[in-house]
Amino acid sequence: MSLYIKETGKNNDKTILFIHSEVTAGWIWDKQVEAFKDYHCIVPDLPEHGKSAGAKPFTMQGAADMIIDIIKNKAKNGKAHLVGISMGAQIIVQVLSMAPEVVDHAFISGALICNPKPTKTFLKLLNHLIEVYLPDKNKTIRIMSYVRSYNIPKSLRSKFKESTYIIEPESLDNIIRENMLFRMHRSLKNVDLPVLVMTGEKDYKIIKKSARDLLNELPNSRGAMALKVGHLWNIENPELFNNVLRAWITDKNLPKGIELL
Repeated sequence: MSLYIKETGKNNDKTILFIHSEVTAGWIWDKQVEAFKDYHCIVPDLPEHGKSAGAKPFTMQGAADMIIDIIKNKAKNGKAHLVGISMGAQIIVQVLSMAPEVVDHAFISGALICNPKPTKTFLKLLNHLIEVYLPDKNKTIRIMSYVRSYNIPKSLRSKFKESTYIIEPESLDNIIRENMLFRMHRSLKNVDLPVLVMTGEKDYKIIKKSARDLLNELPNSRGAMALKVGHLWNIENPELFNNVLRAWITDKNLPKGIELL
């Protein structure tokens, strides 16, 4: 099964491809697509997510392969600006290690990098957390804890719930493992294209450490922290996110509301 893809602005000269976070879908980019009507925008639902729920299994490698194929077949001149948050950012890191030639500028926020290799104790803890979480994944109290943690606006909560319900327990098990055990590739040191590595000010400590690890690895990268926001800040403060993104892909000075790392 191929991925569900939303496309807008097909007549515009440059392409932006947006990659969503885990346990959501392409709808999280609606405010960005609306703000970038002067670009050709491509927004896929990842395997086992949203309208691509039937595309199985999800793997970082497989998702990256699909993104590369979409760019080669749909993007203007076979190249795109890549924008990803959380797991979407991880997939961009994977794409950069495999096919940097299809990327113009990269904008990644909230990428979790598991370095060094996880210990047996960590894997045991991960197994326990998944075992506890899966039976409760659709319970209102569990969903609302994520809504509060990510500061999801009321207008989007029904979409978040729907995205959670769609994902089957065995699929979620697989997605969580791919997300939590993702590691960088040594080939990133050879990626000489503009990469903006970001976090939210209220993001998790391990995400901030991962950002520093990526900045040390990518030779043409810059780091920044979005102030007063958390992990999914593209929906928490879309205006700030859009301003930073537009400045980055047009090689302009980054706007107020962020702090350089």
